[in-house]
Amino acid sequence: MASFPTDLSDAVLLTSSSGRVKAARKLARRNSRAEVRLFLAEGTKALVEALELPGCVVEVFATVAATAAEPELRAAVEEAGLPWQPATDDAVASLAGAQAPQGVVAVCRYVDRPVEVVLTGRTVVICADVRDPGNAGTIIRTADAAGVGAVVLAGSSVDPYNDKTVRATVGSLFHVPIATGIDVLEAIATAQAAGYRVLAADGSGETDLFAAGDLLAGPVAWLFGNEAWGLPAEIAAAADHRVSIPIYGRAESLNLATAAAVCLYASAQARGTVGE
Repeated sequence: MASFPTDLSDAVLLTSSSGRVKAARKLARRNSRAEVRLFLAEGTKALVEALELPGCVVEVFATVAATAAEPELRAAVEEAGLPWQPATDDAVASLAGAQAPQGVVAVCRYVDRPVEVVLTGRTVVICADVRDPGNAGTIIRTADAAGVGAVVLAGSSVDPYNDKTVRATVGSLFHVPIATGIDVLEAIATAQAAGYRVLAADGSGETDLFAAGDLLAGPVAWLFGNEAWGLPAEIAAAADHRVSIPIYGRAESLNLATAAAVCLYASAQARGTVGE
């Protein structure tokens, strides 16, 4: 890989008031993101993963310190024909949306696709009105780790390009096919039409997760509900089975992201492999 100079002592650094930084900062707002289908991904890990998707990265803003610390990453960006924009610490921090910014922020193109396209693999996930960015991002990360084929953020689920969601995926947003903007019942029906057995994760479900056996092996679409109220009766009834995770202690239930991890790994074990 080519070696790029990192001495920026004579460079003109972009500031918080520069036009390019101002334009990028607008992407912190959902409406602005949606208009141009661009979002911000903070951190070197996210940038590395985004670079694996041809055409995903548009440009990169980096501090002097990050430029000096990441010469190979800068080389990869510039060899891909993309601009590496040296900027002041304040300018990059204004884009990062993180308490401890890493000094690198990439402008990326949206990665979601139509639900009919992303429904591949033995196991997929449908999130029904999952509104917490951390939970949604962690579910996407867990789906990536468990070899899940796709994640559908249905109904009023959080925007996957929210900065907190993007950070919580730790780069998995660029690995797992994502679909958005679909009604929950429509997502369920689409999955069933594609041959998936829809399993609703439901604390009062009639099927014990650890006694479900071949039911988990797939093709399976796991349905996870809202953090506060779970799955409304109408939505739970649309699933093929309602599956509960047994609770052995005094806790009433599991955190949504934790419950999703338990279910997705149970399916991975049932199908005999984590990969699809």
